[in-house]
Amino acid sequence: MEKCNPRLADMKPFIVMEVLERACQMEREGTGIIHLEVGEPDFDMPSLASDTAVKAQTHGVTHYTHSLGDPELRVEICNLYKREYGVDVTPDRIVVTSGSSPAILMTLLTLCGAGDEVIISNPGYPCYRNFILAANAVPVDVEVDAANGFLYDINKLKKAITPRTKAIFVNSPMNPSGTLVSDESYKEIVRLGIPIISDEIYHGLIYEGKAHSVLEFTDDAFVLNGFSKRYAMTGLRLGYMIAPHKYMRALQTLQQNLFICAPSTAQKAAVTAMSKCGDTEEDMRTIYNERRLYMIERLRSMGFTIEVEPKGAFYVFADARKFTSDSYSFAFDVLENAHVGITPGVDFGSNGEGFVRFSYANSIDNIKEGLDRLESYLLKNN
Repeated sequence: MEKCNPRLADMKPFIVMEVLERACQMEREGTGIIHLEVGEPDFDMPSLASDTAVKAQTHGVTHYTHSLGDPELRVEICNLYKREYGVDVTPDRIVVTSGSSPAILMTLLTLCGAGDEVIISNPGYPCYRNFILAANAVPVDVEVDAANGFLYDINKLKKAITPRTKAIFVNSPMNPSGTLVSDESYKEIVRLGIPIISDEIYHGLIYEGKAHSVLEFTDDAFVLNGFSKRYAMTGLRLGYMIAPHKYMRALQTLQQNLFICAPSTAQKAAVTAMSKCGDTEEDMRTIYNERRLYMIERLRSMGFTIEVEPKGAFYVFADARKFTSDSYSFAFDVLENAHVGITPGVDFGSNGEGFVRFSYANSIDNIKEGLDRLESYLLKNN
């Protein structure tokens, strides 16, 4: 990248977005695409929350808020963590952000200096790596696999720790696998004494078992969460973090300088979503679960291996090595010839090669059509 910060040369594109962009180009040219690649809810935001956003804008709630976030919203976040996890969080430990991405960046800027290390899973959410690089720190991969439920092996984790390790990323439910971190795994990671960055953005989208917050096991953690997935509010760009008291002044300084505050009308909508839209949440979960079960059954019938069934989020991470050893080429060939968008496993790290991720954040009719197209493609090409 000529005349750019040389750090950018180490950053890799977000491949799922490149699949989506090519799919959208094909749609503009008249090709009908079934989107099973992108992790965005196909639902509209809850109507009560939408009404609140409109009223807020109409009544002039369009100005800066407190840099840490609307006090009413921070109270609602505390209520959620008390209600669902039994943990006591105070509003002065919360920063409301413009989506969870600023929360990730500010956490890393707070914890890391140049050359410090942050542990991530491989496979795992690909943007973590690039956020770490943006903070001038070093991502350290720890391989996880289906045999261990895509959870960290504690012995591998210990070997990855050095005097420069400043944080460990944990994502539950996990993107791409939809698996949940177990109580024992949380306890083992906490005992390592390294700050934990816990991405809990898919909480609320659980179909089997129970999602636990890292805050049930330690206060020395940074929780990342938001409204995009659980409340289908992606375009309103609203997230939050819960952090230890000792870091709050530094985080507030970063927020004031880099982002000022999160969108005011979105924050009002979020208050309503958290306090009044439980029935809508439950309806969405029920529909997602129907799609999840259907997709797992269909993919297995086609010959994909799914050793670890997803228990949360809205993804199935399927072993496609029966069909390909090059998930990138496979995904784009499926797009061009079957007109179905899927995400190559290599997007999530080298240990995701041979897998593909399917999103069931689409209607059941579209999922059926997409899998029918994929099945026809496989019969022709294998």
